Amino acid sequence: MDGDDHDHDSTEGEGGLRKIIHVDMDAFFASVEQRDNPELRGKPVAVGGGGGRGVVAAASYEARSFGVRSAMPSVTAKRLCPDLIFVRPRFEAYREASHIIRGIFRHFTPHVEPLSLDEAYLDVTDDVRGIGSATRIADLIRQRIRGETGLTASAGVSYNKFIAKLASDQNKPDGICIIKPGDGARFVAGLPVRRFHGVGPKGAEKMARLGIATGADLAAKDIDFMRANFGSFADYLYRAARGIDLRPVRANRIRKSVGGERTYSEDISSGAGLRAAMEHIVDIVWERIERAEAKGRTVTLKIKYTDFTQITRAQSLLANIANKTEFAATGQALLDELLPLPMPIRLMGLTLSNLEGAQREERSPDTAQLSLL
Repeated sequence: MDGDDHDHDSTEGEGGLRKIIHVDMDAFFASVEQRDNPELRGKPVAVGGGGGRGVVAAASYEARSFGVRSAMPSVTAKRLCPDLIFVRPRFEAYREASHIIRGIFRHFTPHVEPLSLDEAYLDVTDDVRGIGSATRIADLIRQRIRGETGLTASAGVSYNKFIAKLASDQNKPDGICIIKPGDGARFVAGLPVRRFHGVGPKGAEKMARLGIATGADLAAKDIDFMRANFGSFADYLYRAARGIDLRPVRANRIRKSVGGERTYSEDISSGAGLRAAMEHIVDIVWERIERAEAKGRTVTLKIKYTDFTQITRAQSLLANIANKTEFAATGQALLDELLPLPMPIRLMGLTLSNLEGAQREERSPDTAQLSLL
């Protein structure tokens, strides 16, 4: 890869441009279930609770075609897809597959940053195996995952993390997408802003009000406009819209917390409604905790009242939260301390923090440089 291929010096690593792969398993939980139970293959499958207060943790592609999505209430999913088959999560099976997959990653590079059980960034700038091409490495990884686990993965190959992650979603399922350094800004320009990591539904709505629908619209705004409208998020958006991401792949990245929250279309005030909301949030957040393999001992409850005032309450235990039941009980205890509520709530959230740190991994010395393509 020669120096004329890139748009910005800021995309360079120590020895030139980085070569980053983002690997994302296809419908991971549901695919494991379909692999292990042939009767589920080709059918709409949701992993999660199928009861009245259950939540979809993951959906097969057959279910997604009906609009079923993760974190969706099970009753909504069933309404969208009456033939939906619910399967209880088996996290041990998912961890076992994830362990094999991470071993495959580390065969090709020590620089692996897992984001969850089913996705990771790999920095293959150093050609540990002398393969000569980041794209070839991505192909070999996908082949080995299929051969050793019976599962499919999609990959994005590019010069930074932001674009590699976007690219891995481009040709799902079982696809690969390569974005060359000279094409990064152009690729981002054509994407809807909702595809940008960190831009949620509310952020996208705000951007729409400002006349911003695509990466190109974002790139047309100067930094002063961005900072005036998006505060601390502005610099990230400004760089991302230009295909720039300076973050390195961190094999020793330490996650600080795992959480989730929900804003309700109707304010909640009753005891039964609060209990249902708590069960819903516990389901969503515990699935994320399991997916991230996080272990922690502090639970924080976040409440936003109907007048938009917000409070948090936290409890730290002497040992890590042992299971979902203890997590739910701790969250409920925090809520009970606030009862009776002074007014209805419009938002509830839970977070697990004080997490155990990840093991550090040593950088591999004396490795050759690698071309992207």
